[in-house]
Amino acid sequence: MIYLGAPQNSFRQPLEIFKISEFKKSLQDVNLDLNKVVVHGSYLINLANTVDERVFNYSVDFLKKEIARMEEIGLKIIVLHPGSSLGFEEEKSLIQIAKGLNLVLKKESQVKIALETMSGKGSELGVNFQQLKFIMNNVRLKKRVGVCWDTCHLYSAGYDIRDNLEQVIQEFDQAIGLNKLWAIHLNDSVFGLGAKKDRHENIGYGQIGRQALKKITYHHKFNGIIKILETPRRREEFKEEIRMLKSQLLDVV
Repeated sequence: MIYLGAPQNSFRQPLEIFKISEFKKSLQDVNLDLNKVVVHGSYLINLANTVDERVFNYSVDFLKKEIARMEEIGLKIIVLHPGSSLGFEEEKSLIQIAKGLNLVLKKESQVKIALETMSGKGSELGVNFQQLKFIMNNVRLKKRVGVCWDTCHLYSAGYDIRDNLEQVIQEFDQAIGLNKLWAIHLNDSVFGLGAKKDRHENIGYGQIGRQALKKITYHHKFNGIIKILETPRRREEFKEEIRMLKSQLLDVV
């Protein structure tokens, strides 16, 4: 997973200075398909804003520009936080998200948007499968919108992926469909089930736990789904986390 620029601001370098050919060569060197590289959308984007039309229009325009940059590079999936209602009417804000997506998505483009599951802090939307389903049902180009699970967010939102993973999978499949699950962010969670707090933790150091996250990593129903380690701390620890996830595979999945 990559960003096209710092996620906290709108500054973007011109594509001319990007080393796109070198980037693609580096992917080939490690046998990584370009189609498996996911972009994470800017944190500035809030398509749910029904209060300030300028913010909504800015979010639409910025997302359009991000997608245009993706097309130049050849990237296909962008993960997007659905947005925040800012305390205003939920359904109206969900409709606003769908409106924004309809303005952004064009038939001639191949870029897809994966809405990320959120923890429920503040007035976040996309906190449950019903909200995501509502948004997706109101998008015209339905084949171009899917979901990205974030394990920390799911658990903190109240989905018990630690002790009742199969039930959560079934609920998602019935509400949205597993064919719409395009990516998974693997994180442990500092806080417990239903805490509604977004605090990622390293694998095995949080409330979800190593074994539960291994089950998700190797579950047969998630075969072929892009899985991205998105834990905190120093970069050199990531290799150890990946090594741990690849060791002692569980027979139960």
